[in-house]
Amino acid sequence: MLPRFLRPTITIATQNGAKQLSTSSQRNAKVAVMGASGGIGQPLSLLLKQSPLVTELSLYDVVNTPGVAADLSHINTASKVTGFTGPDELKQSLKGVQVVVIPAGVPRKPGMSRDDLFNTNASIVRDLAQAVAEVAPKAFVAIISNPVNSTVPIASEVFQKAGVYDPNRIFGVTTLDIVRANAFIGEAKGLDPQKVSVPVIGGHSGITIIPLISQATPSVSFPQDQLKALTERIQEAGTEVVKAKAGTGSATLSMAYAGARFAFSLIRALNGESNVVECSYVRSNVTEAKYFSTPVVLGKNGVEKNLGLGKLSDFESKLLAAAIPELKKNIQKGEDFINKK
Repeated sequence: MLPRFLRPTITIATQNGAKQLSTSSQRNAKVAVMGASGGIGQPLSLLLKQSPLVTELSLYDVVNTPGVAADLSHINTASKVTGFTGPDELKQSLKGVQVVVIPAGVPRKPGMSRDDLFNTNASIVRDLAQAVAEVAPKAFVAIISNPVNSTVPIASEVFQKAGVYDPNRIFGVTTLDIVRANAFIGEAKGLDPQKVSVPVIGGHSGITIIPLISQATPSVSFPQDQLKALTERIQEAGTEVVKAKAGTGSATLSMAYAGARFAFSLIRALNGESNVVECSYVRSNVTEAKYFSTPVVLGKNGVEKNLGLGKLSDFESKLLAAAIPELKKNIQKGEDFINKK
Protein backbone atom coordinates (compact mmCIF):
# COMPACT_ATOMS: atom_id res chain seq x y z
CA MET A 1 0.00 0.00 0.00
CA LEU A 2 1.32 3.42 -0.91
CA PRO A 3 1.80 6.03 1.82
CA ARG A 4 -1.06 8.47 2.18
CA PHE A 5 0.86 11.32 0.58
CA LEU A 6 1.45 9.35 -2.60
CA ARG A 7 -1.91 7.64 -2.96
CA PRO A 8 -3.49 10.41 -5.07
CA THR A 9 -0.88 9.75 -7.76
CA ILE A 10 -2.10 6.27 -8.71
CA THR A 11 -3.46 5.91 -12.22
CA ILE A 12 -5.49 3.11 -13.77
CA ALA A 13 -5.59 2.03 -17.39
CA THR A 14 -8.93 2.33 -19.12
CA GLN A 15 -10.08 2.02 -22.71
CA ASN A 16 -9.81 5.78 -22.95
CA GLY A 17 -6.30 5.89 -21.51
CA ALA A 18 -4.95 6.65 -18.07
CA LYS A 19 -7.40 7.96 -15.51
CA GLN A 20 -6.51 9.57 -12.21
CA LEU A 21 -8.04 7.90 -9.19
CA SER A 22 -8.12 11.19 -7.34
CA THR A 23 -11.40 13.04 -7.72
CA SER A 24 -10.54 16.11 -5.66
CA SER A 25 -10.69 19.54 -7.29
CA GLN A 26 -7.76 21.39 -5.79
CA ARG A 27 -6.02 24.61 -6.70
CA ASN A 28 -2.82 22.79 -7.45
CA ALA A 29 0.65 24.29 -7.35
CA LYS A 30 3.63 25.19 -9.45
CA VAL A 31 6.70 23.74 -7.73
CA ALA A 32 10.35 24.57 -8.36
CA VAL A 33 13.10 22.07 -7.54
CA MET A 34 16.47 23.79 -7.19
CA GLY A 35 19.17 21.21 -7.73
CA ALA A 36 16.94 18.96 -9.82
CA SER A 37 19.72 17.04 -11.57
CA GLY A 38 21.33 15.77 -8.37
CA GLY A 39 21.04 12.60 -6.35
CA ILE A 40 18.07 13.92 -4.36
CA GLY A 41 16.70 16.23 -7.03
CA GLN A 42 16.01 13.56 -9.64
CA PRO A 43 13.99 11.10 -7.52
CA LEU A 44 12.29 14.04 -5.78
CA SER A 45 11.25 15.44 -9.16
CA LEU A 46 9.97 12.00 -10.18
CA LEU A 47 7.75 11.80 -7.08
CA LEU A 48 6.46 15.33 -7.64
CA LYS A 49 5.72 14.57 -11.31
CA GLN A 50 3.51 11.66 -10.25
CA SER A 51 1.22 13.78 -8.11
CA PRO A 52 -1.92 15.59 -9.31
CA LEU A 53 -1.15 18.16 -6.59
CA VAL A 54 1.58 19.51 -8.89
CA THR A 55 0.38 21.42 -11.95
CA GLU A 56 3.78 22.60 -13.13
CA LEU A 57 7.27 21.40 -12.26
CA SER A 58 10.10 23.88 -12.78
CA LEU A 59 13.50 22.18 -12.62
CA TYR A 60 16.70 24.16 -12.06
CA ASP A 61 20.33 23.09 -11.81
CA VAL A 62 23.71 24.19 -13.09
CA VAL A 63 24.01 21.18 -15.45
CA ASN A 64 21.92 18.46 -17.11
CA THR A 65 18.48 19.91 -16.38
CA PRO A 66 17.13 19.74 -19.95
CA GLY A 67 17.74 15.98 -20.00
CA VAL A 68 16.05 15.42 -16.65
CA ALA A 69 13.09 17.55 -17.76
CA ALA A 70 12.79 15.72 -21.09
CA ASP A 71 12.92 12.35 -19.34
CA LEU A 72 10.22 13.29 -16.82
CA SER A 73 8.03 14.92 -19.46
CA HIS A 74 7.49 11.50 -21.07
CA ILE A 75 5.60 10.31 -17.96
CA ASN A 76 1.85 10.31 -18.61
CA THR A 77 0.76 12.55 -15.77
CA ALA A 78 -0.76 15.98 -16.24
CA SER A 79 1.93 18.20 -14.76
CA LYS A 80 4.02 20.23 -17.18
CA VAL A 81 7.81 19.99 -16.76
CA THR A 82 10.31 22.68 -17.76
CA GLY A 83 14.09 22.59 -17.27
CA PHE A 84 16.35 25.58 -16.62
CA THR A 85 20.15 25.55 -16.56
CA GLY A 86 22.72 27.90 -15.09
CA PRO A 87 22.66 31.30 -13.39
CA ASP A 88 21.29 33.09 -16.46
CA GLU A 89 18.07 31.05 -16.24
CA LEU A 90 17.77 30.96 -12.45
CA LYS A 91 15.27 33.79 -12.05
CA GLN A 92 13.16 32.58 -14.95
CA SER A 93 12.85 29.17 -13.25
CA LEU A 94 11.19 30.81 -10.23
CA LYS A 95 8.48 32.82 -11.98
CA GLY A 96 5.00 32.05 -10.67
CA VAL A 97 6.03 29.28 -8.27
CA GLN A 98 4.15 28.65 -5.03
CA VAL A 99 6.55 26.11 -3.53
CA VAL A 100 10.36 26.07 -3.85
CA VAL A 101 12.19 22.93 -2.75
CA ILE A 102 15.98 23.24 -2.40
CA PRO A 103 17.99 19.99 -2.38
CA ALA A 104 20.96 21.61 -4.17
CA GLY A 105 24.47 21.04 -2.84
CA VAL A 106 27.22 18.50 -2.47
CA PRO A 107 26.56 15.18 -0.70
CA ARG A 108 28.37 13.87 2.35
CA LYS A 109 31.14 11.33 1.95
CA PRO A 110 32.55 8.91 4.55
CA GLY A 111 34.22 10.77 7.39
CA MET A 112 32.44 14.04 6.58
CA SER A 113 30.08 15.72 8.99
CA ARG A 114 27.25 17.91 7.79
CA ASP A 115 29.33 20.86 8.93
CA ASP A 116 32.07 19.84 6.49
CA LEU A 117 29.62 20.67 3.71
CA PHE A 118 29.11 24.14 5.05
CA ASN A 119 31.19 26.41 2.83
CA THR A 120 30.03 24.95 -0.48
CA ASN A 121 26.38 24.47 0.38
CA ALA A 122 26.09 27.77 2.27
CA SER A 123 27.06 29.68 -0.86
CA ILE A 124 24.62 27.70 -2.99
CA VAL A 125 21.71 28.29 -0.61
CA ARG A 126 22.58 31.99 -0.29
CA ASP A 127 22.51 32.49 -4.05
CA LEU A 128 19.28 30.54 -4.53
CA ALA A 129 17.61 32.36 -1.63
CA GLN A 130 18.55 35.72 -3.14
CA ALA A 131 16.83 34.75 -6.38
CA VAL A 132 13.72 33.47 -4.59
CA ALA A 133 13.56 36.64 -2.47
CA GLU A 134 13.59 38.73 -5.65
CA VAL A 135 11.31 36.67 -7.91
CA ALA A 136 8.99 34.67 -5.63
CA PRO A 137 9.13 36.25 -2.15
CA LYS A 138 5.72 34.84 -1.15
CA ALA A 139 6.56 31.23 -2.07
CA PHE A 140 6.92 28.53 0.55
CA VAL A 141 10.63 27.65 0.70
CA ALA A 142 11.54 24.12 1.81
CA ILE A 143 15.27 23.71 2.42
CA ILE A 144 16.85 20.25 2.23
CA SER A 145 20.47 21.34 1.61
CA ASN A 146 22.71 20.40 4.51
CA PRO A 147 23.62 21.49 7.09
CA VAL A 148 19.94 22.42 7.55
CA ASN A 149 20.67 23.77 11.04
CA SER A 150 22.70 26.52 9.33
CA THR A 151 21.21 26.81 5.84
CA VAL A 152 17.75 27.81 7.12
CA PRO A 153 19.23 30.76 9.06
CA ILE A 154 21.23 31.65 5.91
CA ALA A 155 18.07 31.81 3.78
CA SER A 156 16.26 33.74 6.51
CA GLU A 157 19.05 36.34 6.72
CA VAL A 158 18.99 36.75 2.93
CA PHE A 159 15.22 37.33 2.98
CA GLN A 160 15.58 39.82 5.86
CA LYS A 161 18.22 41.80 3.97
CA ALA A 162 15.91 41.84 0.93
CA GLY A 163 13.07 43.19 3.08
CA VAL A 164 10.70 40.30 2.28
CA TYR A 165 11.21 37.96 5.24
CA ASP A 166 8.21 36.02 6.50
CA PRO A 167 9.36 33.43 9.07
CA ASN A 168 6.20 31.41 8.47
CA ARG A 169 7.20 30.64 4.88
CA ILE A 170 10.76 29.27 5.29
CA PHE A 171 11.09 25.63 6.36
CA GLY A 172 13.94 23.29 7.11
CA VAL A 173 12.94 19.82 5.91
CA THR A 174 13.62 17.43 8.80
CA THR A 175 11.00 14.96 7.58
CA LEU A 176 13.59 12.25 6.92
CA ASP A 177 14.23 12.01 10.67
CA ILE A 178 10.52 11.32 11.20
CA VAL A 179 10.40 8.81 8.32
CA ARG A 180 13.41 6.97 9.79
CA ALA A 181 12.01 6.98 13.31
CA ASN A 182 8.72 5.54 12.03
CA ALA A 183 10.58 2.86 10.06
CA PHE A 184 12.94 1.83 12.85
CA ILE A 185 10.25 1.73 15.54
CA GLY A 186 7.85 -0.12 13.27
CA GLU A 187 10.58 -2.68 12.63
CA ALA A 188 11.46 -2.99 16.33
CA LYS A 189 7.84 -3.50 17.41
CA GLY A 190 6.54 -5.45 14.41
CA LEU A 191 4.18 -2.62 13.46
CA ASP A 192 3.21 -1.31 10.04
CA PRO A 193 5.57 1.70 9.74
CA GLN A 194 2.90 3.52 7.72
CA LYS A 195 0.79 3.55 10.87
CA VAL A 196 3.57 4.69 13.21
CA SER A 197 3.96 8.42 13.91
CA VAL A 198 6.91 9.69 15.94
CA PRO A 199 7.53 13.43 16.37
CA VAL A 200 11.21 14.37 16.00
CA ILE A 201 12.22 17.77 17.29
CA GLY A 202 15.37 19.91 17.49
CA GLY A 203 17.59 20.10 14.44
CA HIS A 204 18.79 17.87 11.63
CA SER A 205 22.21 16.56 12.61
CA GLY A 206 23.63 14.29 15.30
CA ILE A 207 22.67 15.17 18.84
CA THR A 208 20.33 17.94 17.70
CA ILE A 209 17.94 15.24 16.41
CA ILE A 210 15.56 14.42 19.27
CA PRO A 211 13.04 11.63 18.60
CA LEU A 212 10.12 11.87 21.03
CA ILE A 213 9.46 8.14 21.33
CA SER A 214 7.38 8.78 24.46
CA GLN A 215 4.89 10.62 22.20
CA ALA A 216 4.75 7.94 19.49
CA THR A 217 1.43 6.83 18.02
CA PRO A 218 0.61 4.05 18.70
CA SER A 219 2.17 4.21 22.15
CA VAL A 220 5.36 2.15 22.47
CA SER A 221 7.94 1.61 25.19
CA PHE A 222 11.46 0.18 25.30
CA PRO A 223 13.93 -0.83 28.01
CA GLN A 224 16.38 2.00 28.70
CA ASP A 225 19.31 0.41 26.87
CA GLN A 226 17.19 -0.29 23.78
CA LEU A 227 15.70 3.24 23.90
CA LYS A 228 19.20 4.73 23.98
CA ALA A 229 20.39 2.55 21.08
CA LEU A 230 17.30 3.33 19.00
CA THR A 231 17.63 7.06 19.63
CA GLU A 232 21.29 7.01 18.63
CA ARG A 233 20.46 5.06 15.48
CA ILE A 234 17.90 7.69 14.47
CA GLN A 235 20.43 10.45 15.20
CA GLU A 236 23.18 8.77 13.16
CA ALA A 237 21.06 7.19 10.41
CA GLY A 238 22.49 9.53 7.79
CA THR A 239 26.00 8.32 8.60
CA GLU A 240 24.73 4.73 8.36
CA VAL A 241 23.76 5.39 4.72
CA VAL A 242 26.96 7.30 3.91
CA LYS A 243 29.05 4.36 5.16
CA ALA A 244 26.90 1.79 3.35
CA LYS A 245 27.30 3.70 0.07
CA ALA A 246 31.08 3.63 0.61
CA GLY A 247 31.94 6.95 -0.95
CA THR A 248 29.30 6.98 -3.67
CA GLY A 249 26.87 9.33 -1.93
CA SER A 250 24.56 9.96 0.98
CA ALA A 251 20.84 9.47 1.63
CA THR A 252 19.17 10.38 -1.65
CA LEU A 253 16.17 8.09 -2.19
CA SER A 254 14.87 8.27 1.38
CA MET A 255 15.49 12.04 1.40
CA ALA A 256 13.58 12.42 -1.87
CA TYR A 257 10.68 10.48 -0.35
CA ALA A 258 10.71 12.67 2.76
CA GLY A 259 11.07 15.87 0.71
CA ALA A 260 8.11 14.91 -1.46
CA ARG A 261 6.00 14.18 1.60
CA PHE A 262 6.78 17.63 2.99
CA ALA A 263 6.15 19.37 -0.34
CA PHE A 264 2.77 17.66 -0.68
CA SER A 265 1.85 18.76 2.84
CA LEU A 266 2.70 22.36 1.90
CA ILE A 267 0.50 22.12 -1.21
CA ARG A 268 -2.37 20.56 0.74
CA ALA A 269 -2.11 23.47 3.20
CA LEU A 270 -2.11 25.96 0.32
CA ASN A 271 -5.25 24.26 -0.95
CA GLY A 272 -6.96 25.01 2.36
CA GLU A 273 -6.90 21.50 3.79
CA SER A 274 -7.23 21.66 7.58
CA ASN A 275 -5.04 20.01 10.21
CA VAL A 276 -1.96 19.50 8.03
CA VAL A 277 0.80 18.85 10.58
CA GLU A 278 4.49 18.24 9.92
CA CYS A 279 7.62 18.61 12.01
CA SER A 280 9.79 21.34 10.52
CA TYR A 281 12.85 23.40 11.47
CA VAL A 282 11.51 26.95 11.60
CA ARG A 283 12.03 30.31 13.30
CA SER A 284 10.86 29.58 16.82
CA ASN A 285 10.55 30.87 20.37
CA VAL A 286 9.79 27.44 21.85
CA THR A 287 13.36 27.08 23.20
CA GLU A 288 16.45 29.26 23.59
CA ALA A 289 17.44 28.33 20.03
CA LYS A 290 16.25 30.87 17.44
CA TYR A 291 15.38 28.03 15.03
CA PHE A 292 13.98 24.73 16.20
CA SER A 293 12.00 21.84 14.74
CA THR A 294 8.66 20.97 16.30
CA PRO A 295 5.31 19.80 14.94
CA VAL A 296 3.64 22.77 13.23
CA VAL A 297 0.17 23.22 11.75
CA LEU A 298 0.49 24.34 8.14
CA GLY A 299 -1.99 26.71 6.51
CA LYS A 300 -2.39 28.96 3.47
CA ASN A 301 0.17 31.39 4.87
CA GLY A 302 2.68 28.81 6.06
CA VAL A 303 3.13 28.05 9.75
CA GLU A 304 -0.29 28.56 11.28
CA LYS A 305 0.49 27.26 14.75
CA ASN A 306 3.56 25.85 16.49
CA LEU A 307 2.52 22.84 18.56
CA GLY A 308 5.64 23.00 20.72
CA LEU A 309 7.43 20.25 22.60
CA GLY A 310 4.60 18.40 24.29
CA LYS A 311 5.39 16.50 27.48
CA LEU A 312 8.97 15.22 27.43
CA SER A 313 10.27 12.21 29.33
CA ASP A 314 13.32 12.66 31.57
CA PHE A 315 15.44 10.98 28.88
CA GLU A 316 14.15 13.37 26.20
CA SER A 317 14.68 16.40 28.45
CA LYS A 318 18.36 15.44 28.72
CA LEU A 319 18.57 15.11 24.93
CA LEU A 320 17.08 18.58 24.61
CA ALA A 321 19.60 20.07 27.04
CA ALA A 322 22.46 18.53 25.05
CA ALA A 323 21.06 19.73 21.71
CA ILE A 324 20.51 23.42 22.46
CA PRO A 325 24.18 24.55 22.68
CA GLU A 326 25.01 22.73 19.43
CA LEU A 327 21.98 24.21 17.68
CA LYS A 328 22.85 27.73 18.81
CA LYS A 329 26.36 27.28 17.42
CA ASN A 330 25.02 26.01 14.07
CA ILE A 331 22.54 28.89 13.82
CA GLN A 332 25.20 31.49 14.62
CA LYS A 333 27.47 29.99 11.96
CA GLY A 334 24.74 30.43 9.33
CA GLU A 335 23.94 33.99 10.34
CA ASP A 336 27.62 34.95 10.47
CA PHE A 337 28.14 33.58 6.96
CA ILE A 338 25.74 36.21 5.60
CA ASN A 339 26.46 39.09 7.94
CA LYS A 340 30.25 38.86 7.87
CA LYS A 341 30.31 38.86 4.07
